[in-house]
Amino acid sequence: MRAFVFTDEALARHAGRFVWLELNTDVPGNALFLEKYPVENWPTLFIIDPREEKALVRFAGSATVPQLERLFEDGERAYRGVAQGPEGLLARGDALYGEGKAAESADVLVQALAEAPADWSRRGRALESLLVAQYGAKRYEACARAALAELPRVPPSPSWANAAALGLTCALQVPDETSGAKELRASLEEKAREALSPSITMPVDDRSGVYDVLVQARQAAKDEAGAKALAGQWLSFLEGEAARAPTPEARTVFDSHRIASAMVLGDLMRVVPALEQSERDLPDDYNPPARLANLYRRLGRLDDALAASTRALAKVQGGRRLRVLSDRADIHLARGERDAAVRTLEDALAYAKTLSEAQASPRQVAALEKKLADVKAK
Repeated sequence: MRAFVFTDEALARHAGRFVWLELNTDVPGNALFLEKYPVENWPTLFIIDPREEKALVRFAGSATVPQLERLFEDGERAYRGVAQGPEGLLARGDALYGEGKAAESADVLVQALAEAPADWSRRGRALESLLVAQYGAKRYEACARAALAELPRVPPSPSWANAAALGLTCALQVPDETSGAKELRASLEEKAREALSPSITMPVDDRSGVYDVLVQARQAAKDEAGAKALAGQWLSFLEGEAARAPTPEARTVFDSHRIASAMVLGDLMRVVPALEQSERDLPDDYNPPARLANLYRRLGRLDDALAASTRALAKVQGGRRLRVLSDRADIHLARGERDAAVRTLEDALAYAKTLSEAQASPRQVAALEKKLADVKAK
């Protein structure tokens, strides 16, 4: 968003419309904000009512300039309390999701879509919000079926593409024994493939996300050849976009997905030079060395992996530091250094105690505790 969207001159006219804030969720000092406004996906965009300090809009994921402008309108309408009918329900659904009430939000958004006219300009945005809420409420089958039912009513757009990918993501969570699960996945996989059409203009990371879920679908179907074929297309797409990126920061946006696609292909060396370049270009960013540490470990370059992990630890904090420490323990184990792995995991758990639950979730801490117990039992 910072590299590709917020730099767009079209947004300048909105500069005085809100008080703007960008928050780094890794910084421990921001824990109080996270406790009040939980973040599960990055980026998450909030529009907050300063009178009651509640989220009027909570939008997970990146957005185009037109999508942002619609969010601005929806947030302002909710703030002024002038929304009626489907717009009012959309505002209510947004507010409930902002309060962490995913199931209630989904119920209201279902009503909004049901009451809206066929040509409702907010249908795509409302559908995205509904699917995110259904996923958050773990209503995976309802999410997938809503996507399939509503997509024909949404014009081709970034919202259509995101809804197709979200629907398939939900379908992949539906248990195999559920009646119609196989057909549901197949139908939404076809829709997600349509989302890759060049006729739909969307942010590069959204298009990459569609590739990601399509690869997951092929893997779930035990279609290794199909998954690799898609991963090859995905990686070639990302390499082309990275080559066109206007700045180093914009180029590194693609690093994590380049790694994911290369892992499916079984060709990690193809992305190592790009990550090494990212570390040279962004010396204060922990991400490139942290990612390199994982790549080097998988490639058997264990000395390089440990050195890269050390460089990452010098820069990372918050919940992300726990992940880097966990990965470092894996490097020690690969080197045959069990005692060092134990100490690293103990350090991670000690650090987790200094963080709030908003930055070190109980699930994350439990995973570290289990990993430590497993290592000690070896």
